[in-house]
Order: sequence, then C-alpha cells, then structure tokens
Amino acid sequence: METASQPTPTKKTNVGRKFAYACGNVGQSGFYNALNTYFVIYVTSAMFVNVDKHLADKLIGIITGLIVVIRIAEIFLDPLLGNLIDNTNTKMGRFRPWQLIGGTVSAILIAVVYSGLFGLVNVNTTAFIVLFVITFIALDVFYSLRDISYWGMIPALSEDSHERSVYTSLGSLGGSIGYNGVTIIVVPIVTFFTAKFTGEWVQGQSGWTSFGIFAGLLGLLTAWGVAFGTKESKSALRAKAQKNGSPLAAFKAIAQNDQLLWVALSYFFYAVANVITGGVLLYLFKYILNMAEAYSIVGVVSIVVGMIAAPIYPVLNKFIPRKFLFLGGDVLMIIAYIIFIMGPKSLPTIVVALIFFYIPGTFVQMTAILGLTDSIEYGQLKNGKRNEAVTLSVRPMIDKIAGAFSNGIVGAIAVAAGMTGTATASDITSSGRATFNTWAFYVPLALIVLSMLTYAFKVKIDEKMHARIVAELEAKLASGEIEDDLESDDENSDDGAAVIEPADIESVLAPAVADMRTVK
Repeated sequence: METASQPTPTKKTNVGRKFAYACGNVGQSGFYNALNTYFVIYVTSAMFVNVDKHLADKLIGIITGLIVVIRIAEIFLDPLLGNLIDNTNTKMGRFRPWQLIGGTVSAILIAVVYSGLFGLVNVNTTAFIVLFVITFIALDVFYSLRDISYWGMIPALSEDSHERSVYTSLGSLGGSIGYNGVTIIVVPIVTFFTAKFTGEWVQGQSGWTSFGIFAGLLGLLTAWGVAFGTKESKSALRAKAQKNGSPLAAFKAIAQNDQLLWVALSYFFYAVANVITGGVLLYLFKYILNMAEAYSIVGVVSIVVGMIAAPIYPVLNKFIPRKFLFLGGDVLMIIAYIIFIMGPKSLPTIVVALIFFYIPGTFVQMTAILGLTDSIEYGQLKNGKRNEAVTLSVRPMIDKIAGAFSNGIVGAIAVAAGMTGTATASDITSSGRATFNTWAFYVPLALIVLSMLTYAFKVKIDEKMHARIVAELEAKLASGEIEDDLESDDENSDDGAAVIEPADIESVLAPAVADMRTVK
C-alpha cells in the first residue's frame, strides 16, 4: 500500500509549528477562563446593574442556572462534535479547519455576551433570555469544536510518543500562561476601560465589554495561528481513518476502547478532587486563615509552578516512564492534602501545600492526555477504526463533568460550613471547620487514592506498548490486512471496519505485560 510522500520539515519549520501550537493554547485557555470564571462574575456584578434589584436577582438566578444546564447537556455533545471533526476531510486537514471556524465564531460570540447582548436586557428581558440561551449554546459549541480539535490534532502532528509529549508540554505551558495571565490582567483591563468611557474607576459594563473584546481577539489570533502555522501529517495510519461512521459510532468507539476508559476513569478521580479543592481555596484564605487579601498567592504559585513543570515534563519523560510520572503526581497530591489537613492555619504551610498541589496538575493532566492520545492507535488495532477527535473529546468531557460536580459540592460546602453572606472567620464554628476539612481535603484525598490505584492496576498502555502497536499497525497496512476505509466501504457491510482478531491484540499486549511484571 503506497502513501503520499511529504517534504521532510526542517528544524526551523518544526520550531515554528511548535511555537504556533503552544501559542494556540495561550488564547484558548485565556478564553476558557474568561468564559467560565469571569463571565459569572460579570453576570452577578455588572450585567443587570440598570435593572430593578428584585428582577436582577431573578435574572441572575435564571442565567447562572441556564449555564449549568447547558454545560451538563454538552457533556453528551462533545463525542458527537469529535465525530464531526473525525469525519472532516479537507485540503487543510481534519483539525485545522475547526481551529479556524471554531476560533472565529466563538471570538465574535464572547464579545457579544460580554456586551450584555448590546444592552438588550434593558429593553426586553424576555427577548434577552431567549437570545442569550441561543447565543451561549452556540458560543459553547464552537468553543468546544476548537478545544476538541486542538488537543485532538496531537496524533495528527506526530506518531512518535515522545514527540507527542513535547507538543502536549508546549500546549500545557501555553495554557498555564493564558489561563493565569487572564487572572492577572482582568481587573486592570475592566477598571481602565470603565474609567476611560465613564470617568469612574470601577468595574462597569463598558469595562467588561472591552474585556470580552480582548478575550475574543486573543482567542481569534491564536486559533488562526494554529490553523495556518501547523501541518497535519498524511501517514498511512491516518489515511486509514477517512470515514468514521455515524454519530452513534462515536459512543461505540469510546465504549469498545478499554484502555481509553481506564485512563479516563483515573483522570476523572483526579479532576474531581482537583476542582473541589481549587474551588474552595478562597474560603480557606477568607474563613480559615482570615487572610482573604493573601488569596492572590494562589495565582502566583500556580503560574510559576506551571511554567516550570510543563517544560521539564518531556525531559523527565525521556528517563521516567509516563506511568510513574502519573503515579508520582498522585503521590505529590496526597502529600499536599496531608499538609492541608495538618496545618490549615499557617500561611507558610499552606504555600508549601499549594506547591505540592499544583505540581501534579501538569504531570497528571499531560500523562492523561498522552494516554488518551496513544489509545487512538490501540483502538485502531483492536477495532479496526481510527477515532482521533472522538477519543480526545473524552478529556474536555471529563473536565465538564468534574466542573459540574464541583459547582454543586463547593456550594454545599459553603452553606454547610456557614461560609456565606457577611460571615467572617470568627463566625465559623469548630463543626463548620470540620465540615470544610472533610469535603475540601479528606474526600478529595480519597479520590486521589482511587485515581492512583486505577492507573496502577488497570492502565496497561505505555511508551513501549504504543511503539509495538504502531509497528503492528504499519505492518498490517503494508501487508493489506487492514484496508483503507475508502476502499473497503464498498466491500464490507460493517462501515468498512477491518476488525482485528483478539490474538493480534494479545501479541502486542503480551510483551508489555511481561515488562510490567519484570518491573514489579
């Protein structure tokens, strides 16, 4: 079977492509922070400032409730969006078109929602609610198309496991800069432009509109950078995946890939623990430490740790298997929780705990992304179908599920511990502190242990096993055992899937299992 030859990229070209890919997540993560964290702050503080207070409170409840419902519903939409991307076949490739389309449309729509739909709420509240639902759903869908295609294109950029870790590292580094960078500049931008347009140094509507335009431009330029600055490969393995079936096939592809599911489950336990604790850190500083003004330390620690940990990940991965980086990250999280539990009233102790808490974020998340990426070839060998974007849509889907859990649990913690309204640190009872510690630290600690056990005993795919899978696939493609989908669709009634016999999978798994037993 012949494949089209491609020009070998020069070192300079490779650097340029990696730079473009890294910058892509600067805008994407900054956009995500603007859409999730600060949009809710804008809704509660400025969107309804010119509306009667009673009506404003009602509208805030409706809008925030709608956001939660939309996010939960989108959990089931992401695999379908991944299937749409997997079935895309253009001259630009499979993923880059969605960087262009998703980045452009979502950039326009975020500016629109930050404008309060151009002040429509002050004219007709019913029309505002209807149009807001339509606009926000469209915004979330097109952002998801960009997000899924961004991480989904890693296997399209390289088939080498280490090279993929480099791209993942660069994406994570860019994400840390973008996400935490927006945290640093949001208040100055909103305040400056409010003062420029109204003369008042507050966070008003004009300032938030300017921030929405800034977030949109940042997202737009970086998405275009990925669309025009990267190049998808045209290897034999990817040529196998020109057609990926109906939307139902997206869920089937996930269900049949056991390694994908085990990696996803271990990451899910980590993600829920991470967002619960991250969501209550402000309460920790305000009601336990009684030092709300020191909360900015959290942002400083997270961005510094992220900028250090992300670049060293691929270096460490040259000497340390990814499995041990994941498990090591879980161990660091366990240490962080022990420190949180033992010293919740000491700021220096909390800073140390924060360092241990944020370091694993890079190691665990990057290992999970790479594990999901490598499971693409595993699924292709096992089921005869290559699902790239569908497989990589699992991670954002997990993050959304974890976020939904977090929203409910964090709110329950605040109410149960008495950390609401005008309460102060002195108002919190010993029972309230115990409730806070249980849900903020003990429950997440148990989830991290589950994450570690799941990964240690159920996840089999590693760098060596992935290399064997790629070699096996290439051999089957060369011998014609796996036919191109475009050729086999006319001959087979099962969507052209070349089903691989269980014995083929075992021939690849056996050496990997033997290696693991030797390590033990």
